[in-house]
Amino acid sequence: GSPLADLFPETTIIFADIAGFTAWASAREPAQVFILLETIYGAFDKHAYRRSVFKVETVGDCYVAVAGLPEPNKDHAATVCRFARDCVNSMKDITRKLEVALGPDTSALDLRVGIH
Repeated sequence: GSPLADLFPETTIIFADIAGFTAWASAREPAQVFILLETIYGAFDKHAYRRSVFKVETVGDCYVAVAGLPEPNKDHAATVCRFARDCVNSMKDITRKLEVALGPDTSALDLRVGIH
């Protein structure tokens, strides 16, 4: 039969998860967890749009995105690295600003990034 998926050899994928999230979330109300994730992922989505990075999915506190598909991008690795830098910088700003509303230790959350 025919292949189940297309092959995209010129791509770079990023996995970004929030270091310290599980412990932080266990001490918060669900609405506070929602505010944090919605704010962070909203900022990441804006960076993805601006950089032409395709958001694949979010799984819990992990944001998965890729450059080089569905539209080819010869600079896919550099694009994802720039996107990662944008996300790390946004994460620092957002957690610092949300600490008043979401409580202590919010600014201690960090972004752990894997690029493949």
